[in-house]
Amino acid sequence: MSGSDSAMVSKEAAEIAAKQKTLRYRVKKSRTSYMMLAPFFILFFLFTVLPVVISMVLSFTYFNMLEMPTFIGWGNYIKLFLEDDIFMIALKNTLIFAVVTGPISYILCLLFAWIINEFKGPLRTFLTLIFYAPSICGNAYMVWNLILTGDRYGYLNGILLRLGIIDEAIVWMKTEQYVLPVLIVVQLWLSLGTGFLSFIAGLQTVDKTLYEAAALDGIKNRWQELWYVTLPAMKPQLMFGAVMQITQSFAVADISIQLAGNPSVNYAGATVVTHLLDYGSTRFEMGYASAIATVLFLLMVGTNKLVQRVLGRVGE
Repeated sequence: MSGSDSAMVSKEAAEIAAKQKTLRYRVKKSRTSYMMLAPFFILFFLFTVLPVVISMVLSFTYFNMLEMPTFIGWGNYIKLFLEDDIFMIALKNTLIFAVVTGPISYILCLLFAWIINEFKGPLRTFLTLIFYAPSICGNAYMVWNLILTGDRYGYLNGILLRLGIIDEAIVWMKTEQYVLPVLIVVQLWLSLGTGFLSFIAGLQTVDKTLYEAAALDGIKNRWQELWYVTLPAMKPQLMFGAVMQITQSFAVADISIQLAGNPSVNYAGATVVTHLLDYGSTRFEMGYASAIATVLFLLMVGTNKLVQRVLGRVGE
């Protein structure tokens, strides 16, 4: 083959390679897959992506649901961070929730999933149900309301009075110093949810031959096996579980509303989401509520990025 023919073939190969990199070519080649994905993508765009974008736009406006939105620039954000004392309390409470319940609930989910995975057959299924049940129990708040009743007939007060730890009944959810710690405990009790199930599923899909190879490479105990073999093999489940736990820890609202009320005493149980519900569902100040939602969204995204970087180092 002459030099000119070789150059021509190389040029054609480069053109074909460039064509294959184009979006149009990839869509055409995988059009069946894209058609099957289209319904989900359309629904996800309409009900998730589009509302987030619209919320960000509305955060720069004054919008009361009755009049057309009026552009006010950074006015909502200035009011939020410089004038709204309740938001600062809610933000502090939310960050405490996230810092305490996020890592602890994530570790508990992984630890309990790891222990339960050691059992076999019906026993493993039964234990999974027992640990998962609180997160889907519709009467969870009723149970805790009975425990935390503010008279001597409340279970917690009754036990403490009988043991002589306290002299009179404590109104737990109306005493400022107890509200946030109690809500954190309840949140941890409810935290073994979808992330917990994903960890169990991930543990069951780890290739058993990896453990044999690890033993030959010098892995000597179960903790090394967990760090160097199990966790790296289930990184997708770890990431999914992290996203779920972060979302739960930042989106705390129902627990606070059901147990402490909205507003809670001196806003001791206020969170960013309860503040958002106040302005969005009660006052209908949708521009201001959108600013609160945007701040919460950015907090979640930033935390997710940080967690992804940390989980990327698992097994190193």
